[in-house]
Amino acid sequence: QAYLSYSNIAALTHLARKPGWDITKTLDNVRIWTHEEGAVLSFKVEMQVKVPSHVAFSLLSDFSLRQRWDRHFLTCKVLQAVSEEEKIYHVTSAPLTGHKPRDFVILVSQRQPCRPQEPYTVAVRSVTLRAVPPSPEFCRSEILCAGFQIYSNSSSSCTVCYFNQVTSGVMPYLAANLTGSSKSIEDTALECIKFLE
Repeated sequence: QAYLSYSNIAALTHLARKPGWDITKTLDNVRIWTHEEGAVLSFKVEMQVKVPSHVAFSLLSDFSLRQRWDRHFLTCKVLQAVSEEEKIYHVTSAPLTGHKPRDFVILVSQRQPCRPQEPYTVAVRSVTLRAVPPSPEFCRSEILCAGFQIYSNSSSSCTVCYFNQVTSGVMPYLAANLTGSSKSIEDTALECIKFLE
């Protein structure tokens, strides 16, 4: 478990630092970037939020609050509190037309910054839990690497960066958005800002 949580944080840090991000959309307080490498598409959503970084961190690291702003999350329940900083959740998401609803078993690892210029980190990856085998009513999907980095801008504002490395399992939700208007990502980002503020 220690290795899993370390690699969860390390994978997100590595993704965030990769060179070659292309900006695809700029709004007032949201910027959307993409990064392609072979068959893997990653995206980054950068949001300017008018709350202190520690407040954003405490709200975003609690995934049971995620349904309040992310309509892709239908249900989200804690399966196991591994430690203060690690929880395993079972998430279900709405079905796309003609598909079964999807479900995910994810490990969420959170870390406070060690130094002032470092971000707060909330990293997410899929894990296998014997207690929750795939069920016939859902299509079990996988998150390779996702999560948030939260940088403090001032005592009352911060920059929240959301990352997701997209697999074919998540792709149907995003394909339409990324090719055209990236509307769903944009709407979710605006909902996230509204929720945090």
